[in-house]
Amino acid sequence: HGGPRAGWLTWSSRAPMRIGYTITGRSWMYTHVVRRAPDLAPRHSVLNQADLLRPLGIATCDPVDEPMEMADDLAARARVHDRLMAAGIGGDDPVAVMHVSAGNRFRFWPALSSTAAELVARHPRLRVFTVAGPADREAAIAVVQDARSMAGSASARIIDADFDLFELRELIARSAVYIGVDSGPAHVAATTNAPIVELIGPTRPERSRPWRDPRWFTEMLDSGPLPCRPCDQRQCAPGDFRCLTGITTEQVAAAAGRAIQAWREQSYPLATRA
Repeated sequence: HGGPRAGWLTWSSRAPMRIGYTITGRSWMYTHVVRRAPDLAPRHSVLNQADLLRPLGIATCDPVDEPMEMADDLAARARVHDRLMAAGIGGDDPVAVMHVSAGNRFRFWPALSSTAAELVARHPRLRVFTVAGPADREAAIAVVQDARSMAGSASARIIDADFDLFELRELIARSAVYIGVDSGPAHVAATTNAPIVELIGPTRPERSRPWRDPRWFTEMLDSGPLPCRPCDQRQCAPGDFRCLTGITTEQVAAAAGRAIQAWREQSYPLATRA
């Protein structure tokens, strides 16, 4: 990303070819420099990184021929399968994976609980798994508790889950829809063919769209045009994080419904259908 530590390590390597971005005060560390697109430009971050390959004679990349990849882990897949079967979830039962990110206010969507409750109300066989990183476990538990209180008799179908990275990938690959903000797990989801509903807050959809074949169901949701969006994510100018809070439960539930319908119709091959 062109930070001072990365530049120093690159220069210290004494490699005969050192490639980096044109950044004031650091370009001298490299043998080949590449112009870096502005951070808030409407250009995908993958393309920004791919620019660094040009001195090697690699012109560009695209999501069809060079999609985001993560290797299959058969052992993790078996563990996920066993856990789902133990919970009474068969291969034809739809699963929704909802990511809880609370460590960064620019990545926290406050309507998680109401959306989980709405999804199990709309889809009688659906199970909603909430997943979170170690730093967000308490927030995920709170989301599940609130969602269950709203869901009434369907509360048992909202599940707080703890999976490692490889298990998470296999769970998403098996799911009827992944729901989350622009964060690491969304890019893990992009390595599968599972339907994705991504909530875009301070960034642009052109910059953060899942990098994969556009045939796979992907729906991006945002709050619409705002004078403060996109932003550098250092301080919320209005103070209410409206770029995310403006996205409603109804919007996400409706998009998830379309994703689940696509999964049911099997209009394209999914990574692990059963």
